[in-house]
Amino acid sequence: MSAVLDDMDSRPGSTTSLLRTVIGLYLRDAGGWMSTKDIVTLMEALGTSGTVTRTALGRLRKKDVVLQETRGGVPGVTLTDGAATMLARGDRRIYNPRSMSVSDPWCLISFSIPETEREKRHQLRRRLHWIGCGTVAAGLWICPDSLRVEVEEILADLGLRDMATIFVTGTPMVGGSLQEAVSKWWDLEAVAGLHKDFIRGHGADVPVGAGNEVGPSPEAFATYVQCIDRWRIIPYLDPGLPSAYLPADWPGAEGTALFSRIVSAYAAPSGEFVRSTLQETAGVTVS
Repeated sequence: MSAVLDDMDSRPGSTTSLLRTVIGLYLRDAGGWMSTKDIVTLMEALGTSGTVTRTALGRLRKKDVVLQETRGGVPGVTLTDGAATMLARGDRRIYNPRSMSVSDPWCLISFSIPETEREKRHQLRRRLHWIGCGTVAAGLWICPDSLRVEVEEILADLGLRDMATIFVTGTPMVGGSLQEAVSKWWDLEAVAGLHKDFIRGHGADVPVGAGNEVGPSPEAFATYVQCIDRWRIIPYLDPGLPSAYLPADWPGAEGTALFSRIVSAYAAPSGEFVRSTLQETAGVTVS
């Protein structure tokens, strides 16, 4: 599972990240297998050459995201079991952003890991950060209790469950205000920056006015994939904290609303473009 999660490091907009997004969006709908030719054709709509796409595909194989599989003499790829699980979890995050209320419980993760296991300790902190946990202290992390299942999965995967204690609690009692504490536990400025970048980058993508409906086309496909590619890390890093604990100018609601409008406008025509592309290339064998 760690190799798959490492793919979160792919820079949004990079070839590897865009390819991962295309695979995440459409490979399962294509029956769990897609030919290399189809993938190259789709990536060409994003301005990426076949040579560069094949190199990126090799990176995803090394990260255990996809497996090479030939069907009927046609080379292609399928998802690994770990990637399929990760993508299903990602679907829930991407299309159903978290939103915690002030009455919801919190989850505290306390751990003490010996120096002999420092690499696992590093991986634990890294992965807790990637799912949206905040840092109270070096060995004490916090998150909405809705993330507890994922925390348990990470601890089990790293073999560290017996070195950690999980507490489910009500509102933490801090010396100052909880808003001040939250700003120390999470890098809210960085998360806000992701939302603002998304709004700047995709604010003009929403069709305005009657008669401006989006149809299936390479452009619709590119807009949708680029939108998902930039957005997909935000629901992981943004824990969806109550507005009462966030800055007054928090851009999360605006970013989430913009994302929803883009999905409504582009998801269906992008999917139609992909299906028509796969039909056009069906039966073509490439080496």
